[in-house]
Amino acid sequence: MLTYYGESLASYGFGRGHPFGPDRLDAFWREMTRQGLDRKTGLGTPVSCAEQDLARFHTGDYIARVQHQSQTGEGFLDHGDTPAFPGVFEAGSVVVGSVLDGLKNILAGRCQRVFVPIAGLHHARRDSAAGFCVFNDIGVLIEALRQRHGIQRVAYVDIDAHHGDGVFYSFEDDPDLIFADIHEDGRYLYPGTGAASETGKGKAKGTKLNLPLEPGADDAAFHRVWPRVEEFVRASKPEFIILQAGADSIAGDPITHMRFTPAAHAHAATRLCALADEFCQGRIIAMGGGGYNRANLAAAWSGVVEAMLAA
Repeated sequence: MLTYYGESLASYGFGRGHPFGPDRLDAFWREMTRQGLDRKTGLGTPVSCAEQDLARFHTGDYIARVQHQSQTGEGFLDHGDTPAFPGVFEAGSVVVGSVLDGLKNILAGRCQRVFVPIAGLHHARRDSAAGFCVFNDIGVLIEALRQRHGIQRVAYVDIDAHHGDGVFYSFEDDPDLIFADIHEDGRYLYPGTGAASETGKGKAKGTKLNLPLEPGADDAAFHRVWPRVEEFVRASKPEFIILQAGADSIAGDPITHMRFTPAAHAHAATRLCALADEFCQGRIIAMGGGGYNRANLAAAWSGVVEAMLAA
């Protein structure tokens, strides 16, 4: 297994005081070190991606706009949640590049499992930023799996408190993208989407599973719906699995209202690794996603790594 850690990956953050600050990676790594997990996992070195990698998912006009605002460091990349900063293009490119490097290592047989803590930027659309997410590394990964490696049937599972709208709507009519998302009901939380009735469009109808939960949903609520996720993924017989393990669904996050514990995240990782072993030659990439309480994200992400190591 490889876990990605390095200063360039930490550079994806919007300044101290912002919920998505650059200190999130070190908060995670301190807990990894405290538990001795840093000595049990292989270490992946963050790398940048090429502009052509971004273009697998994002429009050329949007990429150019991020490049421009990365030079000026001024304004917002969306309607007010995602500020530009000097070097934001390079920082976002390292997130995507590290995920793609993880894929390269998996497909080369150097490992079966990868965890990238600063990744899982599931709100970015093909032509815009949103919700602290500049480039959608998940979308780029899915397109790279298809276009470069001929891996078509991909299962994406998201347990972040926020609905993964940037992934959902970009692949809403794609029957080979199996999408399962446990999140806080959009009536109470950004981005306001992900109703249970949203199951895909056209030939993809029924390939998307949205499981909105009420504010305050705890581990008991998680375990009530989790078997549906497993059954859904199992029925699809995926070739590759992606987990977005956002820690903002844990009790005490400053911007959400859910009450999971890190045990939910570890359980999701354990069970998805088992499905990856059954259907995908063990191939799974997990991403840290959201999480703005530093103690929560450190515990949850370390739990994911520990579960992936043990699975």
